[in-house]
Amino acid sequence: MAAIQSELFDKARKCLRAFKADRYIFGLNCFGQLGGRAARLGKKAAVVTSGVGKDWGKPLHEAVKKSLVQAGVALVGELIEGAKPNSPLEDVFRIARQIADRKPDLIVAVGGGSVIDAAKAAEAFRTLGDLHPNLTDYFGMGQVTQMLGKSGRKLLPMLAVQLAASSAAHLTKYANVTDMSTSQKMLIIDEAVVPPQALFDYAGTTTMSRDFTLDGAFDGLSHCLEVYMGIPSSARQAVEEAATAGIELIINNVSAACKKPDDLSAREALGLGTDLGGQSIMIGGTGGAHLASFSLVDILSHGRACALMNPYYVVFFAPAIPDRLRRVGEIYSRAGLAKADWRKLSGRDLGLALAQAMVDYSKALGFPTTLREVAGFTDAHVSRALTAAKNPKLESKLKNMPVPLTAATIDDYMAPVLEAAKTGDFKLIRNLK
Repeated sequence: MAAIQSELFDKARKCLRAFKADRYIFGLNCFGQLGGRAARLGKKAAVVTSGVGKDWGKPLHEAVKKSLVQAGVALVGELIEGAKPNSPLEDVFRIARQIADRKPDLIVAVGGGSVIDAAKAAEAFRTLGDLHPNLTDYFGMGQVTQMLGKSGRKLLPMLAVQLAASSAAHLTKYANVTDMSTSQKMLIIDEAVVPPQALFDYAGTTTMSRDFTLDGAFDGLSHCLEVYMGIPSSARQAVEEAATAGIELIINNVSAACKKPDDLSAREALGLGTDLGGQSIMIGGTGGAHLASFSLVDILSHGRACALMNPYYVVFFAPAIPDRLRRVGEIYSRAGLAKADWRKLSGRDLGLALAQAMVDYSKALGFPTTLREVAGFTDAHVSRALTAAKNPKLESKLKNMPVPLTAATIDDYMAPVLEAAKTGDFKLIRNLK
């Protein structure tokens, strides 16, 4: 196992360096380089961060300030409180106003995915809000770039400092924002919001709770899995190494990180694995499980929702991507989580075997594996998910799937997948001929 771990670490570092070059600092005990990275972008920083007003945040904030001062970067105004989980609309608008009040020449966002996502969306709104006051206009693919082009404006540069092994928001073109009044998450997908500099000190993740560790790990695993399943054959080579290494790093290390939170090797593995998830979603895109998770925000954390949904989509996709699912199955087998002879399985039977291994692993970790197990679940969640899937702003998720669906085929094929996820009955899933 040690030899496999070392090989995976080397592969992951190679992938990430090729992906981000000198725009990304990652590894153990690199937090002190924050100031130097910020200095590449400007001299007056507005800092959006987790933990404002909380005792646990004081050491973090002092470390941020110290590093900025040492690099000759001034902090303008007080620290800006980051966003609550899932980046609520209200937090996005508040952060936009507070950035505008400080008149910085760069933004430093320090936090988990929700803080960084909210900072991305807030800066887009700060820059364009007078011309486009409805944030719905920003959702979907490339809308921010289009609006910037027409206005002749530019976003402030951002240094994204990640604190959690999870969404890889510090590396990507995605910003998730949630309307809490409807419990529906929406998505900005735009190269314009990619932070030009990023930093992630994996040693800082030792304070993540068990639940947070699991949720983050399965968010990253889902990024790798969903992209790998759905990537067109012509682009498969570009993502295969990163995605499969990410899956294996996460599966092999998440239990160790939960049992011993200060296990730096396991924490580094989860950091690398979830970062590879970020690399994967910059090459391809997530699909059905992520789409469903956007309608479950009021009852499930994002990573847990994806972990619940993905086995059912594996069964749905299986006839279209047998060789990819065999490779994923082999990863589960090497981790001692499956015993199937993947070479002898094909079609729906292959999907069922892998899905069962995924379900069994989720059960072992204490995750729900059916929607009806989740407190607060009602059939209204299924209806909301089907309605959201028909929203043109989320159309990319349908196109990313290895069995692409359209608004016209959602009720025939996605509805049975959601019904299967509700009950745990894989027989309800209809494979597209």
